[in-house]
Amino acid sequence: MIEQARNFIWHNARTLEQRWFEHAFDGGGAEGLVHAVLAYRNDDGGYGHALEPDHRGPTSQPLHALRALQMFAEAEAPEHAESILKWLEDTCPDGSVPFGMSTSKDHPKAPWVAADDQGGLLLTAQIAAGLLALDVKNPWLDKASDHCWQEIDKLEQTHPYELRAAIMFLDQVDDRARAELVGEKLKHLVATTAGYEEDEGMAMHDYAPKPTSVARTWYTDEEFEKSLDELQAAQQEDGGWNFGFPAFTPIVNFEWRSIATVDALLTLKRYGRIS
Repeated sequence: MIEQARNFIWHNARTLEQRWFEHAFDGGGAEGLVHAVLAYRNDDGGYGHALEPDHRGPTSQPLHALRALQMFAEAEAPEHAESILKWLEDTCPDGSVPFGMSTSKDHPKAPWVAADDQGGLLLTAQIAAGLLALDVKNPWLDKASDHCWQEIDKLEQTHPYELRAAIMFLDQVDDRARAELVGEKLKHLVATTAGYEEDEGMAMHDYAPKPTSVARTWYTDEEFEKSLDELQAAQQEDGGWNFGFPAFTPIVNFEWRSIATVDALLTLKRYGRIS
């Protein structure tokens, strides 16, 4: 399985995902992965240039900051979160992060990527989770975390991406008792969520990509093993995995497939399906 995925990555992936795969499965050093991410950094401390495939263009955007933080967590390089935090303090001083900023309105992006400067739980929770995973301590993160707790407590209707974002935040917070209690309260929302497109949604392993996730308790062992079976069987003939949403321009197909491939392998590794 890994050999087939390796072949797919070397044929189709960007340098970033090649470095990520190397670091995760072939003993590659963290420095190469970090440098691949830093190539996307802007002078303002944020990240742009389609680091996150659905947001093209050069301007610093929250989606790119999120991707950078996730890669720095993989590389165990918390020092590189500093410039992102400074950018967040300057652009989102209240601790609420928008899905997209109006600075990107003149650049290509997926039709579902807003550029309205409207903060919300979707990106705030994921970015807070990324910073918490790096064990960052910062007043801005405290504000963002307070915003997340407040918004999660109010959730009555949501969509799969926002629910997953909430779980990502809960999986990283220090207050595990509170996280587990709130996570159990969110369980009922799985049955009421709907994707943005027909048949677009989240699998069990998307909500719980690691055994310690608060969402893992939502499912029986039998249910979850079936979900992992389906993930394992979803590897394509070319060695890669597909992603569960539309490709808005041809280039993102292989960019997102490369990300989905490494994500799938890491999930299977965390659950002991591959060594």
